[in-house]
Amino acid sequence: MLMSGVLSNYGFAGGWPSVFYVFGMVGCVWSAAWFFLCYDSPAVHPRISSTEREYWRLMLGTTNLVVRPPTPWRKIFSSIPVWALAVAFFAQNWGYYTLASCIPLFMYDVLGFDMTKNGVLSAVPFLAGLLLIPFGWLSDWLRSPGRLTNSIVRKSFCVIGFISSGCMLIWAGYTGCNRALPVVAMFLSISCSAVSFPVVAVNQLDLAPLHAGKIMGLTHFVGSLAAIVAPHAVGALTYEESSRSEWQNVFFLAAGILVVGAIIFSIVGSGKRQSWAKSSANRQDEPTSSQSGHTVILEQTVC
Repeated sequence: MLMSGVLSNYGFAGGWPSVFYVFGMVGCVWSAAWFFLCYDSPAVHPRISSTEREYWRLMLGTTNLVVRPPTPWRKIFSSIPVWALAVAFFAQNWGYYTLASCIPLFMYDVLGFDMTKNGVLSAVPFLAGLLLIPFGWLSDWLRSPGRLTNSIVRKSFCVIGFISSGCMLIWAGYTGCNRALPVVAMFLSISCSAVSFPVVAVNQLDLAPLHAGKIMGLTHFVGSLAAIVAPHAVGALTYEESSRSEWQNVFFLAAGILVVGAIIFSIVGSGKRQSWAKSSANRQDEPTSSQSGHTVILEQTVC
């Protein structure tokens, strides 16, 4: 956002087009780096030490990438905790993308910032993303033996993060003519959202480690619907004047969805490994001989 504001005013190709050219090129470079530097697992990575490889073997458990247990799609689609996580993902994305997509519009229409200041100040709230690291550490510390159960930590972080983020959004709509306060309110909203991110980003591993990728695909798909619908909702609610009162409705809607997501996850969400995931892991412990001329080593799953 910081670079977009500057490029829009001073960039090549007439301003706005330079934003797409610059970030498009960055995406191409990133894709090339990903292709050459990333590997399927620690077991096949050429640049990590044997000590680190052993650590990941113990922490991740199963390292067999050839033989996989069948995916229990019916149980995944009928799992209430999975759908509770999907709802939480939807709510988190709604609040986040309401800000990510529409902060510049709010700052231009309501607060009256020019394009360059708009880009700079729109970027400020997202500095709160740095708080993901300490909140992730705190989550793991609370989940340590002798402290709190995994389910309590996940639900607590979800409820605290969602409700506090929603409150900050509502405050942003009632900050009056002081142009600094909405920026502070949106910074605090994203800070609170960072509390809930260790839930929506990793709860898939809690529920079913061997099927976490499929569950992530499902929950992220539901969450992506919010990323599509939220900007359209903002456009519909601010269509007439894009006034402060209309933006208050935008923030109330986002806060309401966050509260609903928090309630649903706190009631039917879970931080426990599901029974159908355990049975799949047990089948994975069975020894496997060579296949297609290649020896497949199946290591014991650490549950």
